[in-house]
Amino acid sequence: MPKHKRHKIQDVILGSSTIKEAWENKNPAPYLAGSKKGLDEDLVRFISKEKNEPQWMLEHRLASLKLFYTIPLPQWGPDLRKLNLEQITYYAKAVDRQSQDWKDVPQDIKKTFDRLGIPEAEQKVLAGVGAQYESTVIYHNLKKQFRDQGVIFEDLDVALHEYPDLVKQYFMKCVSPALHKFAALHGAVWSGGTFLYIPKGVKVDMPLQAYFRMNAAGMGQFEHTLIIIEESGVGHYIEGCSAPRYGVDSLHAGCVEVFVKDNAHFRYSSIESWSKDAYNLNTKRAIVGRDAHMEWVGGNFGSAITMLYPCSVLAGIGASADHLGLAFANKGQKQDTGAKVIHIASNTSSKIQMKSISKNGGISIYRGLLDVRSGAENVVSNINCDALILDDISQSQTVPEMKIANQSATVAHEASAGKINEDDIFYLCSRGLAPEEAATMIVNGFINPIAKELPLEYALEMNRMIELEMEGSVG
Repeated sequence: MPKHKRHKIQDVILGSSTIKEAWENKNPAPYLAGSKKGLDEDLVRFISKEKNEPQWMLEHRLASLKLFYTIPLPQWGPDLRKLNLEQITYYAKAVDRQSQDWKDVPQDIKKTFDRLGIPEAEQKVLAGVGAQYESTVIYHNLKKQFRDQGVIFEDLDVALHEYPDLVKQYFMKCVSPALHKFAALHGAVWSGGTFLYIPKGVKVDMPLQAYFRMNAAGMGQFEHTLIIIEESGVGHYIEGCSAPRYGVDSLHAGCVEVFVKDNAHFRYSSIESWSKDAYNLNTKRAIVGRDAHMEWVGGNFGSAITMLYPCSVLAGIGASADHLGLAFANKGQKQDTGAKVIHIASNTSSKIQMKSISKNGGISIYRGLLDVRSGAENVVSNINCDALILDDISQSQTVPEMKIANQSATVAHEASAGKINEDDIFYLCSRGLAPEEAATMIVNGFINPIAKELPLEYALEMNRMIELEMEGSVG
């Protein structure tokens, strides 16, 4: 891409502010006065009534709540016992109505998203944008050229009323509330999110984006993303997340379901930069049809604890999936991330490439699952995990699980861990760079295989986050 255009897009996304401002700035939250902490059946019924939902959704919520009470906390991964679920605000409505014109968004909320460059990016590089603030979507829009092709890009709360049969057919059919405790919690209190439907043969050649913002102290956010790509459709969805830091726990337990039909191609990119007092317990899963392809590309920053393992279920013959991810664990952080691929059909293939960086005592963990079922002939899978440890007090761990029930499978797994080479630092310093700049350059080279797969504006955001995380890393 020409250099002048690169700077133009960078200006669009980052504007005159920085990602650090997005972390640190917060608005007043008077709407919390009418919201209670903790979870019970009355709250679940209130959420459903507030949204005027059909009876089947209320029943789904109540059944999920019963599961939540019976399923224990995960017995693997980081210890979640310090998360006080009774101190979380599960539903808070910051605005009374959704806008389709950015000028109609309340000024204080608009200011937050303006810092992130959302409205201008929509005009220049995106096919459509959704913006969620706390429990509700405050803005949603799709370019006319894609609406005319039958593409649906809506707030899921809106889609539940406008396309009830379609939502009912797919909602939580990919991710069951019984999957784990926080999937059940999500099924009970979900609010907002995105509904994307791309009809048969339609190719959306510009990314669609949603940005999720938790603003108030002690909030929980539970957006639901439901994506359906019909046969031979093509699309790309980008998710961004952020929250300011308050010193009290917050919780993100969203859910992403993607249905990629035969011969379709879909990419899901995300940059999650929650504050360092947030628990990021997100669940993402795709079902991939015959000769279809699913791509997951993600970066995880911030959060006290992250547990996130995007999953591809290769259900159709010839289906394939690529998983590319980066996790950065700084002081006081545990980034427990990875990927899951389930090969059900024959002639399916998968590639997993994960990178992690640990600094100031941070802990990065790759946790993965490769499951090849007995009826899946001629499966090919490649897994590569690379860890970069920036000091002597940080940790990196690899916890792979492989279930190979068909001997025709070809599987390769490679893992490596290392530190920044002091000779490389010395060489770059001899060329005029400061030690911290040299270390950042080396780290950016390490993450390049992931960053280059992101849209340019998000690659720039990731590089900026790396710069912020690397401050004070040398000397």
